[in-house]
Amino acid sequence: MNEQVTSAAGYGYALSPAQERNRVLRNTYWLLALSMVPTVLGAWLGLQTGIARALSPGLGLIVFLGGAFGFMFAIEKFKNSAAGVPILLGFTFFMGVMLSRLLGIVLGFSNGASLVMTAFAGTGAIFLGMATMSTIVKRDLSSMAKFMFIGAILVLVAGIANVFLQSGALMITLSVLVIGIFSFFILYDLKRVRDGEETNYITATLGVYLSIYNVFQSLLVLFGLGGSSD
Repeated sequence: MNEQVTSAAGYGYALSPAQERNRVLRNTYWLLALSMVPTVLGAWLGLQTGIARALSPGLGLIVFLGGAFGFMFAIEKFKNSAAGVPILLGFTFFMGVMLSRLLGIVLGFSNGASLVMTAFAGTGAIFLGMATMSTIVKRDLSSMAKFMFIGAILVLVAGIANVFLQSGALMITLSVLVIGIFSFFILYDLKRVRDGEETNYITATLGVYLSIYNVFQSLLVLFGLGGSSD
């Protein structure tokens, strides 16, 4: 006898496990697409006002970490309530504002717009590749995820240190590592939804969004460093 799962959306009828997984995955993709709107608006506002660029590197780091972790705590706390989606969208707006500092630097190059579009296209290609792989890969990725999580923590610590060290070589190395690590996390998070291990689409969207954000930001850094030498 097949187990029946009641829809978390409260539709009043039972969903099969496969239908429930598809519902969570579909909502994740829709919310992920929606989250890009406030990100773009936040980046535009940041570019227009220069609010992120006006902060010193140290203060900017404090604001970024404090705001990001504060939002993520709130998202997890309210992920099962009506407030979850607005908080998530507020978080993506904040992340867009914070991204405007790097965008402003890259757009300052003569080929800045093309560099941004190339980074955007590269991020899209990675996302589509990982989304496709999530439908193909059958093995359990949990053991790799633990290793990648440790790598992400080490990269974060090194990145914080490099805010003060300002080492170009270290920045390139970290950017390459971030692209590899968070590309894996896109695959891992989407596969967890497909396998029914993640049943909350707000949590799933948050994880995938953060991975996409980090990949895009790292591609911008790599292209920006290349563009700065033109």
